[in-house]
Amino acid sequence: MGDTRRRAAVVLGVTALVAPVAVVANAGTAQAASCTTQAGPYQKQVEKFLGRPVDGKQSTADCKAIQAFQTKHGIKPNIGYAGPVTWGVMDLMLKQKAVGSNPNKAGKCPVNKGRIACVNLTLQLSWIQDGKKLVYGPVPVRTGRDGYETRTGLKKIYWRNIDHVSTIYDVPMPYSQFFDGGQAFHSANLSMWNPPGSHGCVNMTTATAKKYWSLLKKGDDVYVYGRKPGT
Repeated sequence: MGDTRRRAAVVLGVTALVAPVAVVANAGTAQAASCTTQAGPYQKQVEKFLGRPVDGKQSTADCKAIQAFQTKHGIKPNIGYAGPVTWGVMDLMLKQKAVGSNPNKAGKCPVNKGRIACVNLTLQLSWIQDGKKLVYGPVPVRTGRDGYETRTGLKKIYWRNIDHVSTIYDVPMPYSQFFDGGQAFHSANLSMWNPPGSHGCVNMTTATAKKYWSLLKKGDDVYVYGRKPGT
């Protein structure tokens, strides 16, 4: 949200990625509460992630567990199918967790700028550091989807508006801190793993956005690097 470009009629085909045509057809005639009996191509990986018995076979309990995960994170269709989008979200979560408390281990975010907000698009993580000292984070974020990518590079926060409302999408953008055109840090009332992503802004939970608001100020540096999966 908040990207200065006008919204295009972009259809990303998430449904097609999640399940085969036969499964999608069933989903079209059923409500979200319906569960597929088909095992997905990532059945074992998804079972392991959810703490289910890892047998590669779809059970009613498996489906309900997968469906609950999909519903929580806005993955559609939420019919309990262990497809690539569902596994992609889980795999990203595992990679984020593996980072631990050293998000700048590779040294890609500048350590000679003093206080700076870093955004790793590849891992969908952000944090605030001061030199080599980690000040806050890392925390999961939700960046721009394909066609609305969050732009990379070194930027500065140039405008802050705690009660901003997007003039393009007419949606609230609380705790907005703009750093590149219409792209900003701001809170969003949805899962940070909700696919396919934002319209260019760096979405955060309310708690994270409030913390960024308290720690950053106009003129602070922002560094965005990497590439969001699927863009």
